[in-house]
Amino acid sequence: MSNFSLKVILGILLSIGFFEANAQVFPKIIKRNTTTTPATAQERKNIELRQFDQGSYLRTLASQTDSMIFQFDVNLARIQSIISEDRYAMSWSPTNQMIRVSEQIQIDSIWVTAFEYFSNWDSQKVDIYNFDIRNFTDSLSLRLYDPRYGLDWKMPLEKTIINSKYGYRWRRMHYGTDLDLDTGDPVYSAFDGIVRVKSYDRYGYGYFYVVRHKNGLETVYGHLSKHVAEVGDEMKAGDLLGRGGSTGRSTGPHLHYELRYKGVPFDPERVYDFESNTISVQDLFVSKELFGQAVQARTAAYHKVKRGDTLGSISRKYGVTVTQLTRLNSISTRTVLRVGQNLRVK
Repeated sequence: MSNFSLKVILGILLSIGFFEANAQVFPKIIKRNTTTTPATAQERKNIELRQFDQGSYLRTLASQTDSMIFQFDVNLARIQSIISEDRYAMSWSPTNQMIRVSEQIQIDSIWVTAFEYFSNWDSQKVDIYNFDIRNFTDSLSLRLYDPRYGLDWKMPLEKTIINSKYGYRWRRMHYGTDLDLDTGDPVYSAFDGIVRVKSYDRYGYGYFYVVRHKNGLETVYGHLSKHVAEVGDEMKAGDLLGRGGSTGRSTGPHLHYELRYKGVPFDPERVYDFESNTISVQDLFVSKELFGQAVQARTAAYHKVKRGDTLGSISRKYGVTVTQLTRLNSISTRTVLRVGQNLRVK
């Protein structure tokens, strides 16, 4: 049996759900229709397919930015895997693993598999990069938007009034900026991008999104009351993502908004002037200094268990959740703590 026949058979098995457990959602590749008015996130239609010339497209992208995300030693052909092919659909994943592709996901995007930065794709986890910023010694410039190439920006809310800034508060690191809103207010994609994660975190973000952007950043939108966009939806700056709310670990309606580079958050006020409700830079200079507080917060710290300590009392002392403590220490809420035991608290 030829390799092509084997791939086609595996693609058929995947498409009918034989490997559905914990399946990732990857986008399909279709051609943008440039003759029609852009549709909203929930209205985007399937358009004709075309073959993807990865080399040509990567060169085009590289000419638009000097970002480090374009590393030419990456073999895109090697990490490409065609998993199903017929007259109407061609699906391929940016990894060497076979995955189940949702038949419902049809987007007019090809760049998601073209970037080296985008060769990591996970529709379930927020931080997938294992990027240790402490070892980051280089610097680079990211072009956040450029109207010449159709790359735009949009504030995540119509009005941006800060409730809480990025940084330490109550002994706990706050990795984003909290923006005031009323429940039901529209929340928009800040830049052109693709929805990577749509999920719910009861003890943290509540209903939230992670959107991966063409400029090399990712944005996080937390405490929503309603999801609108789906995983794999290509978003233009200003497209509706969801509705604001107060779900998860929240004391009132607001948007928790994060900017991240390779999974590491940094202060959104390095990019935005929220008071004036506008973006303040077109090019973001990325260096180790940008992530100073995040590096400090991510440095491992431990607590030595004393008589009378409980997971609840320890979590309150360090401003973390019990769930975080159990995950960091590979224990459960039923684990008996021993006096003198060292527990990792961050």
